Amino acid sequence: MDISRLPADARQRRSAEIRAFLRSRRARLSPEDVGMAAGSGGRRTPGLRREEVAVLAGVGVSWYTWLEQGREINVSGDVLDAVARVLRLGAAEREHLYVLAGLNPPQAPSVDREVPSGLQRVIDGWLPRPAYVIDRHWTFAAVNRAARLVFGYGETDHSCLVSFFTNARHRASLCHWEDAAREIAGRFRADAARYPDDPEFSRIASDLCAASPAFAGIWAEHPVGSGTSHGLKTLDHPEAGELVFEYTTLPLADLPGHRLLLYTPAPGAATEERLAALLGVPEPVAG
Repeated sequence: MDISRLPADARQRRSAEIRAFLRSRRARLSPEDVGMAAGSGGRRTPGLRREEVAVLAGVGVSWYTWLEQGREINVSGDVLDAVARVLRLGAAEREHLYVLAGLNPPQAPSVDREVPSGLQRVIDGWLPRPAYVIDRHWTFAAVNRAARLVFGYGETDHSCLVSFFTNARHRASLCHWEDAAREIAGRFRADAARYPDDPEFSRIASDLCAASPAFAGIWAEHPVGSGTSHGLKTLDHPEAGELVFEYTTLPLADLPGHRLLLYTPAPGAATEERLAALLGVPEPVAG
């Protein structure tokens, strides 16, 4: 449906409807509902803020604001699906959003972004150890079951960077979070410098500053990460207890800008056994 061809009064009614619809769906959710920290002090906006919906959906704050205002902007099914997932829209609500945005509702849910089958087998075969692939913007391209259970990644977690600063469970479980936060923000800044012609890095950083005061404070200090390909990560998992991992980051030649992150239980920390119990797989046999 070409909204621009509608009479002026019809366009006004549509704008008012999409504005009221999206505001009502934001208002019924709290930050805790989508895995974000509740924050301190009062919130002038009931439910989720616009910038929180935008950053969780992986779209620009300005773009989402224009969508909610009913402006005549270009929209895609993938983006509307991302907004629908964040707002936890039911099937009928998702279809309604498509119609209001001027798109024909899809007949079937869109499939997740695919990676080469061989790489997907590597990730799946790494169980019970966590593994995932991110692209150059730190968006998840593939995540195995162990990574979701260990790090608390849910349906609204689309970005390694965004989840680090907005996923309340991940933040609560990660030991030495403040030090790690400076390092991860610095690495993202270093990555952005490698792609000076790509405005997406600035867009992501700007939107995350609006959604996360912690990121905004660190980003303003202009840290630059070391870009190391390996390190140590310790978590206090709510079910499994202490988990200590050695991680390795590997570039993927066939997918420029993409990286594979593999997590291996650190020796002598009982992490292997706790992982097996968490994922419900047989415990490793002692050598």
